[in-house]
Amino acid sequence: MEKRSSFPPVFWVANGIEVLERFAYYGIYMGFGIYMEYLGYTKGQLGIIQSLFLLFSYTVPIISGTFADRFGFKKVLIISYLAYLPSILLLILTKSFSGIALTMLSIALAAGIFKPLISGTVRVVTDKTNKTLGFGIFYAMVNVGASFGPVIAGKLRAISWNYAFLAAAVSIGFMLLITIFFYKEPKREIEGITLKQKFKDMAIVFSDVKFSLFLIILGVFFWLPFWAFFNLIPVYIDRNIDTAQLYLNLKSIFGAGFTSIFSHTDEKGVWRILGETVAHTGYIIMFCQIFVSRWAEKFRAMPTFLLGLFMSAIGFIVLGIAKISAPALIFLGIFLFAIGEMISSPRIQEYITWIAPKEKAGLYMGTNFLATGLGGALSGVTYTSLYGYFQNIAHPEYIWYSLAAHFVIGIIVIFIFTKMLGEFKELDE
Repeated sequence: MEKRSSFPPVFWVANGIEVLERFAYYGIYMGFGIYMEYLGYTKGQLGIIQSLFLLFSYTVPIISGTFADRFGFKKVLIISYLAYLPSILLLILTKSFSGIALTMLSIALAAGIFKPLISGTVRVVTDKTNKTLGFGIFYAMVNVGASFGPVIAGKLRAISWNYAFLAAAVSIGFMLLITIFFYKEPKREIEGITLKQKFKDMAIVFSDVKFSLFLIILGVFFWLPFWAFFNLIPVYIDRNIDTAQLYLNLKSIFGAGFTSIFSHTDEKGVWRILGETVAHTGYIIMFCQIFVSRWAEKFRAMPTFLLGLFMSAIGFIVLGIAKISAPALIFLGIFLFAIGEMISSPRIQEYITWIAPKEKAGLYMGTNFLATGLGGALSGVTYTSLYGYFQNIAHPEYIWYSLAAHFVIGIIVIFIFTKMLGEFKELDE
């Protein structure tokens, strides 16, 4: 193996910005289902907003990626912050369903502008010797923010939901200052062409039937169940798992002081785990991603990706079993899903960006988000609504068995696709 290249300063600045953005994003999103229930809205209404939110979050990058390629990452980053900040603050003022829906769409727009910019930066400043490690570090930083955001927001919402929203707004403010003073536009070839030509380039990308079909398959069989996990797991733990027993489980291992970070006392004075504080993979990925990435770089992309899907399916089955047996199994289920996520998600993002010529990194990452948006758009209106049905028949755990089956079918479909049409060729530079 060639000697691994070092990362330039902008790589670390960009990853620091990613930590803060994920802190704000997941601080709001992971508790959003609990917030909607607190306001008295149904699972069907929650699912509609989740689907619209994820659709906008992951299709807007198709456009913002082209702007980044034309005008530079730094300018578009600042625009995203100026859209983000007031949108988050609006959550404090609105409580109607239409108001919340429109506000979350505004947040989704801002997040969508932001999304391809940091991964695009990582693509530009890495090469074939450090690309897998670089994307592994990037994904680990995503999960540093995704870990601390729900924990801080969860503790704050136990006092007031407005405090949780204010914390997210402060994080965006820090991002703005860091970008202005420390983010240096990475050197790369920027084509001096019109935006119209950029859209023509996108049309050329989508005219590749094989690539377009691959994106659809990823959306339906990977990103849909992936996002269903994040849509459902906080509410599932908070409402369907014995959170008092979870508190005792954690307390027996880590002590009352540490466990209180993830907990609150209910109206009867009973200590309970706050669902969103443990209902994510960030705290696992934060410690394990780099090791998993260094292992994964030794193997071909697609078989590794499919292994990740299989591990996630096993995790879903364990999540379902936790409801009917030991509540502590919830941690094993999340851990197994996290292993699957660490294997599959950064690997497929790296795979798609290395199909792209370096000067079109933002464009290709934008098209990659189309698959993510498709899965996100379907996840709320299907599985959140189905979860509501399973709750009504007193078997909420069935949702996880359904999702596990979805992943297994996806593995079969992707395997057939690669055998019939072949894998894509990754570029060396």
